[in-house]
Amino acid sequence: MSTETVNAILIRRIRFSETSLILTWFSQQFGKIKTIAKGALRPGSPLAGKTDLFFQCEMSFSRARKSDIHTVRELVVVEPFLKIRTAYLNMLTASYFTELVEETTELEHAEPEIYDLLRRGLGYLESKQATLRAIVFFEAELAKVLGMHMDKQSESSRQLMESLTRAPEARVALMKQLGG
Repeated sequence: MSTETVNAILIRRIRFSETSLILTWFSQQFGKIKTIAKGALRPGSPLAGKTDLFFQCEMSFSRARKSDIHTVRELVVVEPFLKIRTAYLNMLTASYFTELVEETTELEHAEPEIYDLLRRGLGYLESKQATLRAIVFFEAELAKVLGMHMDKQSESSRQLMESLTRAPEARVALMKQLGG
């Protein structure tokens, strides 16, 4: 088994067993990566407290030979984006951004521009209140990277939503909150 180290943002977390988690990450080098964090929920685990959504971590993982789910070996939190958690609207927006990235990318396909966009989006939410304008900007930039760029941001945003097999659930809640 080869061990690799990447800088990645945690975009999804699913309980696998009483003590283990399936984690979906987005990295600059490999794009979307799925891992299992064995024993992460066990008291005293070296992974405890390092597997929260939106955490940007330096992650070491062992590649699986017969599966798409690799094994986390070590995590070092680089940027926890803790201030996002202080405002409900910012949490909802960050959830929407990560859901969009997960829905529009393939497993283990590097997309450095999308990684940078996600990192910048979370950084924005760390210091400012979410707005409809920021959400449309994120959608338009994502559409541009995916090759769906239109002249107006709102058109790019609409085209992105129409291209998805399902609209992220967080978008509906966001639009209610923002009155959009």
